[in-house]
Formats: sequence, structure tokens, C-alpha cells
Amino acid sequence: MLVGVPREIKDHEYRVGLTPSAVRELVAHGHKVIVQAGAGEAIDLDDAHYQAAGAEIVADAAAVFARAEMVVKVKEPQPVEIGMLREGQILFTYLHLAPDREQTQALLKSGCIGIAYETVTDDRGGLPLLAPMSEVAGRMSIQAGAHALEREAGGRGVLLGGVPGVPPAKVVVLGGGVVGMNALRMALGLEADVTVIDRSLPRLKELDLAFAPALKTRYSTTDVIEESVATADLVIGAVLLPGGTAPKLVTRQMVASMRRGTVVVDVSIDQGGCFETSRPTTHSNPTYVVDGVVHYCVTNMPGAVARTSTFALNNATLPFTLALADKGYRDALQADAHLRNGLNIFVGKVTHEAVAKDQGLECVPPEKALGL
Repeated sequence: MLVGVPREIKDHEYRVGLTPSAVRELVAHGHKVIVQAGAGEAIDLDDAHYQAAGAEIVADAAAVFARAEMVVKVKEPQPVEIGMLREGQILFTYLHLAPDREQTQALLKSGCIGIAYETVTDDRGGLPLLAPMSEVAGRMSIQAGAHALEREAGGRGVLLGGVPGVPPAKVVVLGGGVVGMNALRMALGLEADVTVIDRSLPRLKELDLAFAPALKTRYSTTDVIEESVATADLVIGAVLLPGGTAPKLVTRQMVASMRRGTVVVDVSIDQGGCFETSRPTTHSNPTYVVDGVVHYCVTNMPGAVARTSTFALNNATLPFTLALADKGYRDALQADAHLRNGLNIFVGKVTHEAVAKDQGLECVPPEKALGL
């Protein structure tokens, strides 16, 4: 198979779909790889590294999309990239379609085969291709929040860990999954006063066993969320419905009740965000203020630590990339139900139930779409 890797063009996105090591594995399996010039240059993966691994360097994205049977990316395709997709071409990347009707419609029109990293599953019910970036985003949420809490950045002027004689900041983490656990670990490491809120009692017990007595755990109800965010200095939104739009756990009224200079970091923003006041932002302009509350809602947080993120992502995606290339998409999807769960778009049809439900579209089950 001919696999193509374009340079990412989303704002301050420096990750790359394949590392030279991943290219070498594909080439060893008998495949050809083309990489857009400069695709990994920002993270010290220059064209020479790719050429040494066996890739062909092409001048621009148009050449990648025109020739590749499968395009491997990191972030959802931007409008100019969608315009270069063709019918039957495999697109393997993060898509986050549920809150993005415009992208969904454009991908349907393109006729491509869209396989989304974020909905591929595993035997334990996890999301193995989302997990590494969730780990990165969870950890980054605390350092981003800590900076935003500084007065010059618009925050309350609070140090997360406090100092002797001065109490630490109150950090509330909404969701105890991969993002939430990594966020609370970082916050506890900085000696903040940390509370995690989740609706799964088993998960709360796991977190309590791992982090008590430093960590406070609370069962999620509207009352508990309302009470907790009103006195918080930093609130991390870390909730996820696989493939679907994130629930709006924090209402506009709750935001209005927060103290001036409180910071919210909505890691759920890729799936629409869990604050009613959230809207996507970029690394160039990461924050805005609503009712005196600083909102950090960058949709590609791991892109800021692009080298770490690229290698972490490739460690997870490479086996699936190889399966798609080795077997072809049809046989690979037939053989692996977990990879099949990643199929969101198939030649003009929506094939993921959560995406279809959130957008009021018909869902054609992957098995039916593929004729299995």
C-alpha cells in the first residue's frame, strides 16, 4: 500500500502522523511511504531521517493526497485538506466528529473512508489510541491552568501549591478517567488541594486507594458540581462519552457563581466541551474570559509538546496502521472488531452510532456498510 503523511496545518500543530521509525516498519512490510517535505522538521525529525527510513519526500500536501491510498494524520483534516480527499481513500487520524457537523458533511461528500483514532477500542473497554494523548493533555491541563492562574494571565494570582502559612489552590477535576487521573496526579504533585468528581463509584474507589488521603473524591451530582466549582481556583473538564458530544456538566449559571479569576481548562473541548461557556481556542490565542472566569479551551493541547506526543501516539497507532496496510482496510476491519469501532465514515455513510445520534443522521452499522 502507498501510505502518505502530510504536514499538519492546524494552528501550532507540530505533531506528525508517522515517525521515521514507523516509516521503517511499514517499508519493512513491503509498503511505500511518501512524506510531505518538512512534516516533522519542527520536532527535529527532518526529511533526511525519513529518507533514511525509506520514505519518499514530496513537495506538498497535494502530492500526498493525490497519490496515497491511505493518509495518516494527527488532527482532523482542515477544509483545504478535505477538498483533496477522494472516494475510497483511507483517512486514519483523530476526527472528533460529534460536535462538528461541518466536517462530517464534508467527509461524507468526499467519499473517503474515515477511521478515527478516538473510537478504536480494546479488550478492556478502553480507547487505546486516545489514551496516550489523554495522558499528555491531562498532565498539560495543570501546567496550563497554573500559568492561567497567574495574575498577569488574568487569573486570581494563586500558586497551586501555596507556601507555608498560605493555603494551596483548590483544584476540581471533573471526570476520573485517563485525562482526570493524569491531571490530579500532577496537581497533587504540586501540593494543591485536589478533588475529583465522577459518577462511577468503582472508579472513585480506585482513585481513593491510589491517592488517598491527599485526594478528595466526590460522587457526581448537580449539587456537588455546583458547590465544588463555586469555591475552586482551577477546574479541569475531563469528561468523555466515546465518540459522542461531551455532556454540559457546568452551566452558565455555575460559571457566573465562580470567583473572579478562577480558571477552567476544558480538555473535553475536542468533543464539544463540558462547560456551557466553552468554545474552541488555539495555541495562538488560548484563553478568553466569561463572567470574570478565564477559559482555556485549546483543541489540540498535546500539539504544544509535539515531540513527546508524536512518539507516544505512534507507539499506539503503529500496529493498527500496519494492519490496515498489510491486509487492506476491508480485511483489517473484518478481522478486528476494535479497529472496526474506529470506522466513523464510509463512502458517504455515517458508521458510528454516537456521531449519528448527536447530529441527527442515519447510522449504517460498519458491518452493513462493509458488506460483512
